[in-house]
Amino acid sequence: MGVLVVSGLWIAIALFQLPYTAFQHPERVTIANYAGDAMEPFVTHDGRFLLFNNRNDAGVNTNLHYAERIDDFHFAYRGEIQGVNTSALEAVPSVSCSGDLYFVSTRSYAKTFSTIYRARFSDGVATNIELVPGISRHMPGLVNFDTEVSADGQTLYAVDSRFSAGGTPLTADLFIARKMASKRDGAFERAPDSGDLLRLVNTNELEYAPAVSSDGLELFFTRVKEIRADAEPRIWRSVRRNVREPFAAPQIVEAISGFAEAPSLSPDGLSLYYHARVNGRFVVFRVTREMHAGDVHPNGCPQTGVHAGRKTRVPPHAEPNSPPPAPYPRDPW
Repeated sequence: MGVLVVSGLWIAIALFQLPYTAFQHPERVTIANYAGDAMEPFVTHDGRFLLFNNRNDAGVNTNLHYAERIDDFHFAYRGEIQGVNTSALEAVPSVSCSGDLYFVSTRSYAKTFSTIYRARFSDGVATNIELVPGISRHMPGLVNFDTEVSADGQTLYAVDSRFSAGGTPLTADLFIARKMASKRDGAFERAPDSGDLLRLVNTNELEYAPAVSSDGLELFFTRVKEIRADAEPRIWRSVRRNVREPFAAPQIVEAISGFAEAPSLSPDGLSLYYHARVNGRFVVFRVTREMHAGDVHPNGCPQTGVHAGRKTRVPPHAEPNSPPPAPYPRDPW
C-alpha cells in the first residue's frame, strides 16, 4: 500500500507541475546563404558550429549540414558535412567535446536493425564512420530515431520507438546507455537504472529528441500525444540534483509554443535552440534565460577538453526475417 501511495504522489506531482518560465523571447535564428529546411539543431560545446539536417521527407535526401557561428542569432552556412552523407537518411547530429560525432542513419537498417552511427568530426569533415554497438535491440519495427551524446562522450541519451508498417512512430521513450570501459570497440550498454532515472519523464505519450547539459543534471526533450497532421509537439524540461537521482517531474517550456521539437542547449546554458514549423517550413529558433534565473546548467566542455581546436573552461560532465517496416519518420506531420 505504501508503494502505491508513493507512486500516486509522483503521478500527481507530474500532472500538476507548473510550467518552466525562465526561458523567454523566442527569436528566429538566421543561417546565412542557406534557403532549405533546418531541423534537429545542435550547437557544439565550444559554440563554434551549428549542426543540423534538412527536411525529413520521403522526396528529399536528408543529410547532415553545418554552419559557423557569427553571433548567437546568426550562423554562416558552410555546406554538408563531408564524408558522412549517403542516399539514405542521415539526421540528428551531436558531437562530444573530444570530437566524436553521433548521428542517425537508415543506411543499414534493413540488415542490422540499427540506426545510430558515430564518426570523428573536425571542421566540417567526418571520418571513421561506424555503427555504435550495444544500442539496438535488433528487432524489426523497433527504431532508435533520436540520440544525443554527452559532452564527455561516455553517455548516450536515445529513443526506443515502435513503428507502424507505414513508418510512423507509435511509441517513443527515452533511455540512457553508457560506454563500456571494458570494450575496445567503444560499445555502449543500456544503463540498468535507465528506467528508474527516467520514470517521471517517459509516459504513454511520445518522448524523443533529448538534450542534456554537460553536468548531466538538466534534460530537455520533446513530447507529443501522437503523430498526426494537426499535432503540436512541445519542449519539456526536467532536472535532478545529482547523476544518481531520477529526473524530476518535467515542466513544459512555456515560452515555446506551436509546433516545436529538438532542443539544444548553448554552451553557457543560457540559450535553448530548437526547430519550429513556420508556414510549412522548418526553421531554427532560440529562447534565452538570465543567469540569475537559478538552476542554470552550463553545457560546455571540461577545462582539459578540446573540441574543434578550441579549449574551453566549463565544468565537466558528471555522468559516470520478414522485411522490416520503414525505419524512420519521413516528415509524418
